[in-house]
Amino acid sequence: MVGAGVLSLPSAMANLGWGPGVIILILSWLITLYTLWQMVEMHEMVPGKRFDRYHELGQHAFGEKLGLWIVVPQQLICEVGVDIVYMVTGGKSLQKVHDLLCHDCKKMRTTYFIMIFASVHFVLAHLPNFNAISGISLAAAIMSLSYSTIAWTTSVHKGVQEDVQYTYKATTTSGTVFNFLSALGDVAFAYAGHNVVLEIQATIPSSPEKPSKGPMWKGVLIAYIVVAVCYFPVALIGYWMFGNAVSDNILVSLNKPTWLIVIANLFVVIHVIGSYQLYAMPVFDMIETVMVKRLHFKPTRLLRFVVRNAYVGFTMFVGITFPFFGGLLGFFGGFAFAPTTYFLPCIMWLALYKPKRFSISWLLNWICIILGLLLMILSPIGGLRSIILNAKSYGFYQ
Repeated sequence: MVGAGVLSLPSAMANLGWGPGVIILILSWLITLYTLWQMVEMHEMVPGKRFDRYHELGQHAFGEKLGLWIVVPQQLICEVGVDIVYMVTGGKSLQKVHDLLCHDCKKMRTTYFIMIFASVHFVLAHLPNFNAISGISLAAAIMSLSYSTIAWTTSVHKGVQEDVQYTYKATTTSGTVFNFLSALGDVAFAYAGHNVVLEIQATIPSSPEKPSKGPMWKGVLIAYIVVAVCYFPVALIGYWMFGNAVSDNILVSLNKPTWLIVIANLFVVIHVIGSYQLYAMPVFDMIETVMVKRLHFKPTRLLRFVVRNAYVGFTMFVGITFPFFGGLLGFFGGFAFAPTTYFLPCIMWLALYKPKRFSISWLLNWICIILGLLLMILSPIGGLRSIILNAKSYGFYQ
C-alpha cells in the first residue's frame, strides 16, 4: 500500500495549503479504505465463485463486454502509469545517491540512471507469479516503512527552515489553481492498492467456513494503519519544515546527514523494484492472454520473453522521455487512479447490491462517486500543465 507517492505529499501540501491539505489527506484515507473494503467483500459475493481479477468483477457488475471496456482500459492505464512513474522514481533516487557520494564526479543525466534501474526489471519480469515475488514484496514493504520514517525524522532533525513560507508556490491565480489540481492527483496516486487487491486476495485459501475476506480484511486494516503512520507524518512534517520551498520529492530536499539520505534513497530503489513488479504482473497476464487466446500465438517461453522485455522497454522509454516525478503523479493520480480507487468500486456496489435510495449506503456511495469524478476530471489538467512546463524548462532530450 505504501508507495513512492508518499514522497510527493509535502509538495502536495504546499500546493493545497494547511486547511484543504489536511482535509483532503483524511478524506482520501477514509474513502479509499471504504472502497477497498467493498472490493474485499465483492471478491466472493457469488457462492462458489471468486472474482480473481478486477475485470472479472466488472464483467459481473456491468456485463461480459461492457465490463471489459469499463475496467480493463482504466486498470491498464493505472498499472502502466505506476510503472512509468516508478521508472522515474528509481532513476532519480539512484542519481541522488550518486550525487551525494561523488561530489567531484562528472554529472550524469537522469536518462542513464533510469536505464540502470530498468536493467533489473529485464531480469525480474520473468518471474512467474505473485508468489514468486513475495520475498521482493516483503523487502519492498520494509523499505517503504524505512524511507518514510527517515524522511520525516530527518526533516524534524533539520528543523524549520529560515524564512519558511506557507503561502502558495505560484505567484498567479491561474498557477495556484493548476498547482492545486495537480496536488489532488498527487494525493490520489499515493492511495494505489486497489488495482491489484483482487489478484492478491486470490492467493489466499478460501472455504465456506473460512472465506478469504476474513484474513484479507485484517491485512487491509494493518496496511491502512501503516499508511497513516507513514503518510501523515511525512506530509505534515515535511511541509511544516520546508514550507512552499519543498521539492516534489521530499528526499531531494534533504542532503544531511549524507549517509542517512543515501540509505533512504537506496531504500526507495529497492521498494520501487518490488512495486514495479507488483503492478507489472497483471499487465503481463493480460497481454499474454490476449496474444494466446485472441491472436493465437503459442504460449512459449519466447513469447513470454518478448512480451515482458518489450513492456519493460516501453515504460523505460516513456520514463526517459518525461522524467518529471511531480507532473506524472498529478496526471496519472487523477486520470488513472481516481476511477479504480475512488469511485468504480462504489458504482459496482450500487449495481450489484442495489441499496435503498437515500439509505446511508446509497448516499455514501454517491458522495464517493461525485468526489472521485471531480478528481478524475480536474487533477489531470494540473498534472499535464506541470509536465508541459517542466518539459520546456528541462529540455526534451536531457
